[in-house]
Amino acid sequence: MDKKAVDVLVLELKGLSIIADYFVICSGESTTQVRAIAGAIEEDFSKKSIRPAGIEGLNYSHWVLMDYGDIIIHVFEEETRAYYQLEKLWLDAPRIHAEGKGHN
Repeated sequence: MDKKAVDVLVLELKGLSIIADYFVICSGESTTQVRAIAGAIEEDFSKKSIRPAGIEGLNYSHWVLMDYGDIIIHVFEEETRAYYQLEKLWLDAPRIHAEGKGHN
């Protein structure tokens, strides 16, 4: 199965929020893919001895939030991302487009 996230976007929140310095927002094409993406991220970070403060949403996998302190990762199922439009809440944040299959 392809674990590659689509529409990967990094929002730099330094000076805009005390929540985190960066939000990473990406999508999976199904809840199964969202779980696989979140698992791959956790595994990759774990290999580097980076542990999350918390992970929420894995049970349903429409929106998985991974809290790594200064970096918060949001892995959305595509329809859920379109519904919440999280990136629109941070219009003032500089955007860094990352690698991934884009639908933009």
